[in-house]
Amino acid sequence: MALLRRMAGLCGSIAAISFAIAVLAAPYCAAFEASQAKDKPAQVSDGETKAAAKISAAPDTAAKILAAGEFVKKYPKSSLRAQVLTTLAGEINKVEDGAKRISLFESLLTVFTGPADAQVINPFLVDSYVNANRLDDAFAFGAKVLQTNPDDLPTLTSLTMIGSYQASRQNPKFVKQAQESGAKAIAIIESGKKPDSLDESRWTEYQTKLLPQLYQRLGLMSMVTGNKDDARAKLEKAATLDASDPINHYWLAGMMNDEYTQKAQDFQKQSPGPLKDLKLKEAEGTMDKVIELWARVVGMSEGNPQLQQLHDQVLEDLQGYYKYRHRGSVEGLQQLINKYKKSSGQ
Repeated sequence: MALLRRMAGLCGSIAAISFAIAVLAAPYCAAFEASQAKDKPAQVSDGETKAAAKISAAPDTAAKILAAGEFVKKYPKSSLRAQVLTTLAGEINKVEDGAKRISLFESLLTVFTGPADAQVINPFLVDSYVNANRLDDAFAFGAKVLQTNPDDLPTLTSLTMIGSYQASRQNPKFVKQAQESGAKAIAIIESGKKPDSLDESRWTEYQTKLLPQLYQRLGLMSMVTGNKDDARAKLEKAATLDASDPINHYWLAGMMNDEYTQKAQDFQKQSPGPLKDLKLKEAEGTMDKVIELWARVVGMSEGNPQLQQLHDQVLEDLQGYYKYRHRGSVEGLQQLINKYKKSSGQ
C-alpha cells in the first residue's frame, strides 16, 4: 500500500511522534512546582537554603543527585523540593550520552519517590529509552509504571505515540500495548474527570490537543494492522475533533485511494456492457472523493514549512487525478484548494 510506504517519513517529519515525548513532561515541571507551592508558606529555613545550595555547588550531575538525596531525606516537605527536582531533571535531559542520561534518570527516581515526582521524571526516562533505541526497556518501564498507577495519563500517551511511530516504520511489536494504552488514555479524557495530578491548563491541553492525536495514532495502528473499518472510524473521529490537522485527511484519502484502485481494477476486468459502465461510474465517484480530500490536504498544509513535503507530494497526485476528471484541464482546481485554505484558517 503506497500510503504505508510514505507513512514512516511523514510521521517523523511531523514532530517525531507528533508530540515529542519529553515535551509531555515539561508542563508537569511547572505544574508540579505550582502544586507544591500551593497552600504552603513561602518561608524557607536556613538549613533548607544551605542544603539546596550544596546541590547547586556539587561538581557534576551525579553528585548533585546524591546531594539532592540528602536534601529530600532531611527536608521531605520542603517548598524547594519541586524546584530542585525540575532543575535536576532539566539538567539530566541535556546530557548527550544516552546511556548516562538513562542511568541518571533512574537514579533520580530512587531519590524522588513520590507520585508527583514520578509524573515529572517518567516521561523524560521513557524518552531517553526511545532515543537510545531501547524500546523494550521503554515499554517494560511503562508497564511497570501503569501497574502502580493505571491512570497515568502521560505514560499512557507516551506509549501510544511510541508504538504508533514504530508501527509506521513496519515494526508491529508494540502495537498491542500501544493500542491498549491509547484506548485507556482516551477513556480517561472522555470521562471528563480530571486526574488529580493535572492542573486545569494541562487538562485542557489533553482534552483539546492530545485527544485528537490519540485517535489519530490509534487509527494509524489499525491501518497498519489491516483493520480498515476501525482505522477509518478513528481517523474520522480525529478529524472531527481537530479539523485543522491535514494528516487525518491525508490518511483517509490514502484509504479512499486504495478503494479507487480496487474499483478501477474491477472495471478493467469487465467485458463491455452495462456492468462495465456501472463499474466505471463507481470508480470515478470514488476518485472524486479522493480529489476532494487531497484538495483539503493541500489547502490546509499550504504555507506550513513542516508540511511542505506533504503539500508538494499530494498536490502532484491531485493534479493528475483532477486533470483526468476534467479533460486534461486544472481549471477550477485552485478554487477548490482555496476553499479549504479558508476553512482551515490559513
